[in-house]
Amino acid sequence: MKHFSDAQVRGIGAAEILGGLGLILPAVTGIAVILVPIAATGLLLTMIGAVVIHAKDGDPLKAFAPSIVLGAVALLVAVGRFWIVPFGG
Repeated sequence: MKHFSDAQVRGIGAAEILGGLGLILPAVTGIAVILVPIAATGLLLTMIGAVVIHAKDGDPLKAFAPSIVLGAVALLVAVGRFWIVPFGG
């Protein structure tokens, strides 16, 4: 996180928390369920950014493995909810 200010780190954390809520709350409440795959896509982009930053810093694989795994899960949710099993479909 040496490339980011404290405010930027907090902003990234807030975006990740809101993305997580965007995955869960619409599905649970049944309101605006289109937000689920959109939130998953946003989280995927965030995880891609995390992997790029870790790779540029020369971090070992174990440092950015969680970002890869979470990005893969976000990709699965996005593809699954946009095309394979959309809500109401």
